[in-house]
Amino acid sequence: MEFTWIFFAFICGLGAKTINLPPSIGFLIAGFALNFLGYQADDSLVTLSNLGITLMLFTIGLKLNVKSLFKNEIWLTSSLHTVTWLVITVAITKLFAIFAISYFTELDLITATLIAFALSFSSTVCVIKLLEENGEMRTRHGKIAVGILVIQDIVAVAFLVFATGKTPSVWAFALLTLFFVKPLINKIIEHVGHGELIPLMGFFIALGSYELFELVNIKGDLGALLMGMFLSSNPKASEINKSLMSFKDLFLIGFFLSIGFSAIPTLQMLGLAVLLVLIIPFKFVLFYALLSLLKIRCRTAYLSALALSNFSEFGLIVAAISVANGWLSNEWLVILALAVAISFVITNVLYRFAHSFFAKHKGFFIRFERKETLAEDYFCQPSQSPIIIIGMGRVGMGAYRAISEHGNKLAWGLDAEAEKVAWLSEQGVDAYCGDAEDAFFWERMDMSKIELVLLALPNVIDSMNITGQLRSAHYKGKIAAIARYDDERTQLEKLGVDKVFNFYSEAGVGFADESIALIEAKKI
Repeated sequence: MEFTWIFFAFICGLGAKTINLPPSIGFLIAGFALNFLGYQADDSLVTLSNLGITLMLFTIGLKLNVKSLFKNEIWLTSSLHTVTWLVITVAITKLFAIFAISYFTELDLITATLIAFALSFSSTVCVIKLLEENGEMRTRHGKIAVGILVIQDIVAVAFLVFATGKTPSVWAFALLTLFFVKPLINKIIEHVGHGELIPLMGFFIALGSYELFELVNIKGDLGALLMGMFLSSNPKASEINKSLMSFKDLFLIGFFLSIGFSAIPTLQMLGLAVLLVLIIPFKFVLFYALLSLLKIRCRTAYLSALALSNFSEFGLIVAAISVANGWLSNEWLVILALAVAISFVITNVLYRFAHSFFAKHKGFFIRFERKETLAEDYFCQPSQSPIIIIGMGRVGMGAYRAISEHGNKLAWGLDAEAEKVAWLSEQGVDAYCGDAEDAFFWERMDMSKIELVLLALPNVIDSMNITGQLRSAHYKGKIAAIARYDDERTQLEKLGVDKVFNFYSEAGVGFADESIALIEAKKI
């Protein structure tokens, strides 16, 4: 990657962050600016973009529960949304043609359906980045959004097979032998330890699975996703994911830049792209209505639908194939690229205010909620213990054990990941599954029984959101939280958190205290 690209990406990313926008928006602007100045994307940028997408899909698979894809709220929502969206969008494009809007008048029914299909997908890159930045990958709405994206990715791969005429070879059945060698793969993963071999192994598996699937004429990105899902049950899956995070984020900069390099737009094309963006509210309404119909609670449906309310980079792939086959004019590639970029910006901006907006207008949304709710969305106060530990990771479990030494039934744990809670319950831990960022969660609690809330969460945004929900629910007890950096400590203290522990310094203090106790015990 040229230094000029890095310079523009950094300056624009920094500018976006300065005005409280995600850096990815700055990267999009940098791509269009570089294109306008006459720079062209080369093979290195394409390689970085492809690496970023491959690593992203692999890490999604590592965190994905395969069984969740078969839930009605995932596969049925995705399927019904695509079909309904095609009908609505084709009708809208025909309406634009009736009003003699340029470029739309040249579309016949097949090409209009093709564009509608391209716009039906939500952006995997945008949504995953959005959820990660807000610490919501493990929440109920985060898992629903990711599940729908995976179903869409599978449909996308099927379309590419059909459009390019690239059918899987007979050797594709040989991939089933991976199930027989899985014990060997797990042993190798266990043997690499915890050092620099962990990220290297992650690259090896992600890129190796990409090449392996390409060899049998199956899209490599799907191979990376499936291999991640295949290894998601490995004890080191989380560690591999964390080791690849920085690499993935760096390489994805190439993806955002490449969108801007797709073509130089005209004002007319920009206007048409804005016109397409104006139909995104239909996408939100469709997702929200379908999720509500399938008994998803209104807040979860609202956040899932809002995160998915954008256009996908896959639309550019569809447009490129269509242009190559002579189905669309080249100008449509530029229009769709602009529409995708604008939708990214809108989603990132709106989602910043998603929680506060819902809190103000939840009375409106709750009117559309079904009286029946799914079993996993129902929560009642399980314990009269005065201490709640939110986030049952290593820090949360350490706090739980320490409190338990002072007496039984003093604390209970809460985590958003059902699988982890099930495992903890088997170990005798008093833990329950729930989303503490949900305003309705705290409204159903008897707050007078709670004296202390421990926020043992790695993401400061999560802690800030939960603190806000506690204050809105008129919680009068104490709140303690952990932070990794001094600026995070300051943010939490400004919100009213009573005690903020620095993750690193407090670990050092505890280590020193325990070590000194060993010496003193020996003297006695």
